[in-house]
Amino acid sequence: MSFRGIVSSIFGGSPPAALAVTGERLLRLAPAGRAGIVEGIAQRFDALARQHDVDTRLRLCHFLAQAAHETDGFRTLAEYGGPSYFLRYEGRQDLGNVQAGDGIRYHGRGIFQLTGRANYRRFGRIVGIDLEAEPERAGEPAISLAVAFAYWRERAINPAADADDVAAVTRLINGGRNGLAERTRYLEKAKGIWT
Repeated sequence: MSFRGIVSSIFGGSPPAALAVTGERLLRLAPAGRAGIVEGIAQRFDALARQHDVDTRLRLCHFLAQAAHETDGFRTLAEYGGPSYFLRYEGRQDLGNVQAGDGIRYHGRGIFQLTGRANYRRFGRIVGIDLEAEPERAGEPAISLAVAFAYWRERAINPAADADDVAAVTRLINGGRNGLAERTRYLEKAKGIWT
């Protein structure tokens, strides 16, 4: 990278070309991704990544591997299932679901599947949108991306990504090891795209 490129990346310019997130690269990672989701992510990714210190190859690859898994290859920004499935969240105090219907209303949405009234309230405040009052907005690509970066920062996921520990990153995103094999496959694929 040239001196100008280094200065630009340090002081908020474009990321190095090798780390730029484009629609084309996202589709290489997840070829069945929906155009609206892929482009919505690509439009703001680089700027938000810089603001949230997702600014190294490992951090970027781990973030995108988790995002690809959680969105079913960038095909959805809403948890699969319906009202009967979302009832599993009903009455979950740990999620802040304290009112009747909260389980359905605050089901998983967004890049990292934000779930629960308390999380919608908290991350809505962080990104400056009342997601508690308008939970469906968490499924809009731009808002979803802002929430995902806020979640990544709040959960302090960069150290696990820096250690290249996909199991630890998965635990911080999902709370367990759900989908670890697929997340690992996406991670390896991402490392081949962002070199």
